[in-house]
Amino acid sequence: MTAVRLAPDAAAYYSSQSVVSEPGEMAGWYGGLPHGVGELARVVRDVVIHRLEGEQFGAAIPADRMRDDAETRYVDDILRLIVARDDAPLTVRRAYGDRFVGTCRDFTLLHVSMLRHAGVPARLRSGFADYFGTDGFHFDHVVTEYWDDARGWLLADAQLADPAITARFPVDFDPMDVPRDRFLVAGSAWQTIRSGAADPKTFGVQPEGPLVGEWFVAGSVRLDLAALNKTETLLWDIWGAGASSDDDMTDDIRTLYDRTATITAAPDVPYEAARTLFTTTATLRTPRTVLSLAPFNGPRQVTLR
Repeated sequence: MTAVRLAPDAAAYYSSQSVVSEPGEMAGWYGGLPHGVGELARVVRDVVIHRLEGEQFGAAIPADRMRDDAETRYVDDILRLIVARDDAPLTVRRAYGDRFVGTCRDFTLLHVSMLRHAGVPARLRSGFADYFGTDGFHFDHVVTEYWDDARGWLLADAQLADPAITARFPVDFDPMDVPRDRFLVAGSAWQTIRSGAADPKTFGVQPEGPLVGEWFVAGSVRLDLAALNKTETLLWDIWGAGASSDDDMTDDIRTLYDRTATITAAPDVPYEAARTLFTTTATLRTPRTVLSLAPFNGPRQVTLR
């Protein structure tokens, strides 16, 4: 197989930590970790539980952890919570009651942080997965995109790194090589909707719920561009150009996200173009303070590090 090459500036950028993924003074806990993408995904899977998995695993998740853990934005703080509950090495599988209670974003952020620590270019990708159901609905989701010297950018889903999880869902692929027609990065989902090839109501948090539609996908495109620029926010952070329903979408908003998706939809995102679009477009660039629509704690203004 012919090797592919990542431009040196992009390789350096995506193999270094962001403010969000930096373990800081907790970096010592990364000592002794494996280096493989799959092995690191399993480490993450064994120290984190999704806030919706309590019933599946028979774990009674305390109300404060259900409410607050996933509001933890930065890897160093996530690691502090993990080791405060069990100070064994991160390679030791935690009891469900001792795990960080997060969302897909937290599995992915920790996975990306460990990969960057190992020198592997990696980044978060926001988009939509069809493998959490069987009816064609595309669920709001976040996965890892990492660089493979033989094949280029590949998708990995650390949340699926436990057979008990994949057994629940129609996952007939390697979770460390997610097919791009099973997980659509947000720009690709946007283009699919705009072309008329998909119903926007089949993209969102859950079927028939309020968080579905073209407006929601546009917000995911904005989050994805930010993550490509190593600003890995919470999934419910709001800023810039957008709408709160499909009825509020305008031609100007659609044009902005058409332009953004042109850059972010393909597997090989042009590094300089993504950086330039983000840094020069005020309605896309993440400001220092964002509106966080926390599912349990309610809306509040949050100033980022």
